[in-house]
Amino acid sequence: MSTTKTQDAEQGSHSNYRRSLGTIALTATGLGSIIGSGWLFGAERAAAIAGPAAILAWVIGAAVALTIALTYTELGSMFPKAGGMVRYGQYSHGSLAGYLAAWANWIAIVSVIPGEATASVQYMSSWKFGWAQELYDGKELTGTGVALASVLLVFYFFLNWFAISLFAKTNTAITVFKVVVPVMTAGALMLAHFDTGNITDHGGFTPNGWSSVFTAVAVSGIVWAYNGFQSPLNLAGEARNPGKSLPKAVIWSIVIALVIYVALQVAFLMAVPGDKLGSAGWAGLGYNSPLADLAVAWGLNWLALLLYADAFVSPSGTGMIYAATTSRMIHGVQENGHLPGVFGRVDKKTGVPRPALLLNLAIAFLFLAVFRGWGSLAEIVSVATVISYITGPIAVMSLRRLSPDLKRPVKLRAMPVIAPVAMIFGSLVLYWGRWPLTGKVILIMAVGLPVWAWYEIGKPLSQGRKPWGELAPHLKAGAWMVAYLLVMAAVSYAGGKEFGGRGYVPQGWDLLLVALIGLAFYYWGVRSSWRNPSLIKAEAEIAAAADDAADESAQPVADRRSDDDKAPVGA
Repeated sequence: MSTTKTQDAEQGSHSNYRRSLGTIALTATGLGSIIGSGWLFGAERAAAIAGPAAILAWVIGAAVALTIALTYTELGSMFPKAGGMVRYGQYSHGSLAGYLAAWANWIAIVSVIPGEATASVQYMSSWKFGWAQELYDGKELTGTGVALASVLLVFYFFLNWFAISLFAKTNTAITVFKVVVPVMTAGALMLAHFDTGNITDHGGFTPNGWSSVFTAVAVSGIVWAYNGFQSPLNLAGEARNPGKSLPKAVIWSIVIALVIYVALQVAFLMAVPGDKLGSAGWAGLGYNSPLADLAVAWGLNWLALLLYADAFVSPSGTGMIYAATTSRMIHGVQENGHLPGVFGRVDKKTGVPRPALLLNLAIAFLFLAVFRGWGSLAEIVSVATVISYITGPIAVMSLRRLSPDLKRPVKLRAMPVIAPVAMIFGSLVLYWGRWPLTGKVILIMAVGLPVWAWYEIGKPLSQGRKPWGELAPHLKAGAWMVAYLLVMAAVSYAGGKEFGGRGYVPQGWDLLLVALIGLAFYYWGVRSSWRNPSLIKAEAEIAAAADDAADESAQPVADRRSDDDKAPVGA
């Protein structure tokens, strides 16, 4: 199969990465990914869907993200390689499930980059200049707006072109600014206007019912925001001590972001003027630059100026991070055997996979041309993200079954409980995304299958080989994921009307049905895992690395100093 590249070639490409990122830098990466455009628009969009109950939507979103993230921290510490998130399904189930998971994850992440550029330009449209107001027509970017967003995309990738050390230094500084400004914004708005009547009036705490809270989790940008937890995992190949730093970075980034987002949501809800909540209530909100517009409404002009500046800094910081992580993901997909070899090249001087950067830049331009509004991108990203999540809980328990002796720097005793719960949470959020959006994104997943078919079937046939015998176990092991997507699409279509379905399944029972489906596919997925060539190869690499470390530690100190003395200056 195409997944059996030589071990030396892969190790060679990874030797060009620089293991220079510590816990603080990785936490800044995770937090910087989470606090992007989501905090600028998420509070208004969640409030428009769920009213004051949007506060709970952020808490539910954090619980879902944290539960799923815990499964990935074990996987990330086991396999500290670049583009980690696109690899785990390949290790546990082979090429079909691995490719579908990688495709979903890549789509979810690469589309964030144009989303961040769109957010910056959309905020600019509130400036009191004629040219600025022509950037956005109230629904999507104009041609001029798209051109400006394209310039921002080039800037994101430019900062990643030269070195990972430049990225780390720039990102840490930006992240500090990105944390300080939201905290200041929440505090200033609360002091300027805190109308508790907004909670009780205009339909009460849940004006659109509890189902709207769940929908807000799925499509308002909440899943989009918390999805940033995986950025440290995709940079695992550049972590100094991944066993300790990865779980800390993932967990702390989610917890810190939760506190900030809840504070912002409360501040937004209390600061909205009552006359903006007329007959349409919360659903009638229509700010172009939500927080900045509220700052102007209450005379906080200094805050509005700061927000206009941060509308560039926060999304740009996140866009820069995702430009870095998606290039590592492309490298991972190439090493899984599903992209040309050029995308696995890592520049020796800078430690940057430059061909992968260029591919992602081209795809980001494509997304920007098709989805010109932050809201439309947020919906696509959120549902695709949830689909990419489902392999984590299954892969972590599958690998415990397949490779029980493999070293696990992070191993939670409660994982046998956490993993199925995470699968249920992921399934529920996918259902909450509402039909027909769920069906559309699942269709996007199918669009990537021809690429897989070429590398696994077409290419071997063109070389005179018969791949069917080798392919059979991959198809058998990946059948659960194909079936899962089809079943979830059918349930979304037939489910409750409050989630866009036809109403064939009674309200309440639909949630129970989805939870049971998630649990059933969890057990099918774990039982269908197998010791495929990718896993065997990864085990060999880990064993070889452990032997090298043991040999180095056994070397006399004097000899090691002598070797260091022979190193060239600047090495």
